[in-house]
Amino acid sequence: MFLHGGGFVHCGLNSHHGICCRLARISGAAVLLPDYRLAPEHPFPAAADDALAAYKWLTACCQRLWGGKVAVAGDSAGGNLAAVVAQDAKAGKAPLPAMQLLYYPSLYGAQEFASHSFYAEGYFLSRASMQWYGEQYIAHPQDWTAPRFVPGHQPDLSGLPPAVIITAECDPMRDEGAAYAHALKKAGVPVRYQCYPGALHGFLNFYACMPYGKKALRLGGRALRKLFEHA
Repeated sequence: MFLHGGGFVHCGLNSHHGICCRLARISGAAVLLPDYRLAPEHPFPAAADDALAAYKWLTACCQRLWGGKVAVAGDSAGGNLAAVVAQDAKAGKAPLPAMQLLYYPSLYGAQEFASHSFYAEGYFLSRASMQWYGEQYIAHPQDWTAPRFVPGHQPDLSGLPPAVIITAECDPMRDEGAAYAHALKKAGVPVRYQCYPGALHGFLNFYACMPYGKKALRLGGRALRKLFEHA
């Protein structure tokens, strides 16, 4: 299941259809691209609730029809939702996914990282736009630290599924993915982390003209293929 990015505010089936088709081709797996309610009309936790509902439906179908494994994936805000689904599943709300594939995910809410300042302007995604997206999704001040918005602050990450985390060097959110990869490893979760030098946030959507986009899709797709071939 792939959860699209877009700052919880925009994007959807049309913007991410090509990514999912390519990921399906490389992995040999069926890829579900669910829609979810968008902010500001539908603030937190609407997107997280919809992502979990879609995942529960998918796991029920897979158990009934194929008996196969299910992985969660997403980019940017979708990476946030994929991480939240994995943590919800660990908490007993759904079967645990076999893997989590997170592309340049947003994971730490308002926590400051060095990359937020270093790449604050001029690198496609700006620090100001990150703040704006958060303000659209978060309607109540207390939700800025809610576990289902800030999965990186989960105190116990042990028992989560293996992760592939991919980031872009020239991305204000780069350090969030790196920090989560480190935290997962520290908790004993198998992690593969890859940061693509020179790449910008959102580079998957430009895979046709950015070679790193193709490489990142191949990396994720091959990890999924290996996972499902050993089902």
